Amino acid sequence: MPRLHLHPERHLVSRIGWLRAAVLGANDGIVSTASLIVGVAAAATTQSDILIAGVAGLVAGAMSMAAGEYVSVSSQSDTERADLDRERQELRDTPDFELDELASIYVQRGVEPPLARQVAAQLMAKDALGAHARDELGISEITTARPIQAALASAATFAVGAAMPLLMVIVSPSALLVPVVSGASLAFLALLGAIGAKAGGAGVLKPTIRVTFWGAFAMGLTAAIGAIFGKVV
Repeated sequence: MPRLHLHPERHLVSRIGWLRAAVLGANDGIVSTASLIVGVAAAATTQSDILIAGVAGLVAGAMSMAAGEYVSVSSQSDTERADLDRERQELRDTPDFELDELASIYVQRGVEPPLARQVAAQLMAKDALGAHARDELGISEITTARPIQAALASAATFAVGAAMPLLMVIVSPSALLVPVVSGASLAFLALLGAIGAKAGGAGVLKPTIRVTFWGAFAMGLTAAIGAIFGKVV
C-alpha cells in the first residue's frame, strides 16, 4: 500500500473563504447589535424601544453585510478573471516566454534550472493556464473568490449573532438590561472566537481575547455616547 494512504493529512485552508465571512458576520452581528442595544438603553428609553432598535439593527446589518461582502468579493473575482484572461492571451501569443517565466519561478523556489524547465514544460502541456494561475498569479480552486457564498454566509451569521443580544433584551429585567446584555454578549464573543479558531485549526486563546477586547471597547464607547446624549436630549 502506498505510504500516502497510510499518512492522511487534514489541512483546513479550504475553509478560509466561508470561515472568514462567517466569523466576520457573526462577530459584527454580536458587536454592532449589542452596542446599539447598550447605547440606546444607556439613553434611558423603554425596553420595547430598545427591542425595536435591536431588531432594526439586525435586519439592516444583515442586508448590509450581504451587500458589502457580495460587492467586495465580486471585485476580487472580477480582478481574478481579468488576470486569467490576460494570462490566457499571453499563453497564446508568447508561449516560449511563458515557459521561461514559469521555469524561473521554480528556480527561485530552489529547483535546478534544467529540472525546473522540464517541470514547467510538463505542467504546461497538461494545463498551461492552471499552472500559471496557481504558481504565477496565486489563484487556485481553494482561494478563488466566491461572492454568493461569502454574501450568504455573512448575512446568515450576522443574523444569528445579532439574535443573541436581542434574546437577552427579552429575558433580562429592565433594571439589569445593560449589564446582562453586555456580559452575555462578551461571553458570546469569547465563544465565537474560540469556535472560529478551532474551525480554522489555530490556537484558541489569542483569537478569543482579541474578539472579546474589541467587543467590550465598542459596547463601552456606545454606552458612554448613549448616556451623554440621553442627558442632553
